[in-house]
Amino acid sequence: MSTSSNSRRQFIKQTGKASIALASMPLIHTLGGMQLNQEINFIQQPLPYAYNALEPFIDAMTMEIHHTKHAAGYTKNLNDACVAEKVDTKNTPITNLLASISKYSLKMRNNAGGHYNHELFWQSMQPAPASIPTGNLTKAIEKSFGSFADFQKAFSEAAKNRFGSGWAWLIVNTKNELAICSTPNQDNPLMDVAETKGFPLLGLDVWEHAYYLKYQNKRADYISNWWNLVNWKFVEERFNAFKF
Repeated sequence: MSTSSNSRRQFIKQTGKASIALASMPLIHTLGGMQLNQEINFIQQPLPYAYNALEPFIDAMTMEIHHTKHAAGYTKNLNDACVAEKVDTKNTPITNLLASISKYSLKMRNNAGGHYNHELFWQSMQPAPASIPTGNLTKAIEKSFGSFADFQKAFSEAAKNRFGSGWAWLIVNTKNELAICSTPNQDNPLMDVAETKGFPLLGLDVWEHAYYLKYQNKRADYISNWWNLVNWKFVEERFNAFKF
């Protein structure tokens, strides 16, 4: 980890403003050859795998429609909102925008969240079999939840019990602890309007468009099968980059 990253961690510790720093701090750690500060910007990225790569757990048609229609729509509408509301997308990190989302329109909130959430979602999955958490992340999961199995159960419950559309999250919260939460619609824990704030390590989309073609109303089956796809290496690297 670089000296600049260590300095940021010390700053957060000294000031106690973890919720602000988590949302607005420039990200410099590298994941899979891509810098985090360029990982999620205002541009939709290609999927890191083919549409059919997550089968049989998520079908190719769902992935194609989800990426090219739903997620692409969020990206377009986000950029339209940025033009209308005079957000400089070349010089404003999207995390900064999310951290002050209450200052903007509902269109901005819905689409900034939708874009960020999906860009993170694609990268947090990989073709089966899933990797497993290791190292510092495993220790943190066991410290916070007792065991990996207990974590999976609690996360799955948060996803199943999110009424209507939304997301379930594993986050580093403002107390520098792992926590599970869920958000409605396209909100996320980086937003200043979020009930539980923190830096998202892993998010699961429980909007019906994410699973309905294959699972219909069986959200619990979708959630259970999704565990076969989690890219724990990606999640662990995010955790290590933000371990204060």
